[in-house]
Amino acid sequence: MKFTVNRNAFLAELATVQRAISSKTTIPILTGVKIVLSADGLSLTGSNADISIETFLSIEDEKAELTIEKNGAIVLQARFFNEIIRKLPETTLTMEVLENNQVHIISGKAAFTVNGLDADSYPHLPVIDEKNQLKLPVRVLNKIINETTFAVSLHESRPILTGVHCILSSAKLLAVATDSHRLSQRIIPVEQAMEDFDVVIPGKSLLELSRSFKDEEELVEISIMENQVLFKTKNMYFYSRLLEGNYPDTNRLIPDNFNTEIEFKVTELLAAIERASLLSHEGRNNIVKLSISSESVVLYGNSPEIGNVEEDLSYKNVKGDPLDISFNPDYMKAALKAFGEGEVVVKFISPIRPFTLEPTESDATFIQLITPVRTN
Repeated sequence: MKFTVNRNAFLAELATVQRAISSKTTIPILTGVKIVLSADGLSLTGSNADISIETFLSIEDEKAELTIEKNGAIVLQARFFNEIIRKLPETTLTMEVLENNQVHIISGKAAFTVNGLDADSYPHLPVIDEKNQLKLPVRVLNKIINETTFAVSLHESRPILTGVHCILSSAKLLAVATDSHRLSQRIIPVEQAMEDFDVVIPGKSLLELSRSFKDEEELVEISIMENQVLFKTKNMYFYSRLLEGNYPDTNRLIPDNFNTEIEFKVTELLAAIERASLLSHEGRNNIVKLSISSESVVLYGNSPEIGNVEEDLSYKNVKGDPLDISFNPDYMKAALKAFGEGEVVVKFISPIRPFTLEPTESDATFIQLITPVRTN
């Protein structure tokens, strides 16, 4: 194998596949990046137990400045290889595989010889049936990821809750995440017909996927198999394992009737919660309290060690019963950040029942739920 390539273009692909490479893997060859050179271009692959990423640098990509002298394949230790490429002196580099899987890397006056591994020993990526595909703009998929992954559980005690439950049914895609203290659910209409599915995708995989996209406007094709999902763009294949088990029925958690409702501007409420949480974070109990009446809405933050804060909130309108309710401000901040700007309606039943947040222009396609904290 021998080729010359633009260093920055090569580094960009290397950075993408490196997201899937872990130094903690029990399979030594997976600490490496697999490089395959064909007549069409250069493919790089990184993998761990959960995700695999394959990217492609085309011979037709002018920025890549790719010239191919001899096809072939090799696996190189990812961490050292990435450092070498980053510190090369020139804008292009030449790589050549010598005997015994040794690799010669030249850029300007710098020359490295590093030991590689036989690419035939690298595990094969899953074969996924690409006939049954769901196509979405990257922009839409990123939005779904941003609106749900923050609510997945970080505790492995209930592994199924570390994922996002994705259901395609009746030409609608539903994505929901919960850690049992809060919930975030988004529904989007899907135009083209595809077989229904019901899968749970690890939250960590979706976050890495979101970070791997380069173009918000391109399409991503989603293919589901028995225990794998493939996200495919023009120059990237992103595989993730699926979580096994039954996700809890979250539909029954979302209430239909409420006793108190308030509308806020998202940015104003978020800023007030952030101010109140400055003190709540210093205390043993990370709690803020909301006191609602027909005349005012007041937010309280308290730390016995530091002091307290009280703020009259600006709101659009309030209706229903008076209410005092306490909650974790971090859950509220994460929920509000997922809405971006605009206005939100917060709906309450009682001080001990979960409350919901929805956009004021809502047709129930995006809803969040937070469990309050009981206080004496």
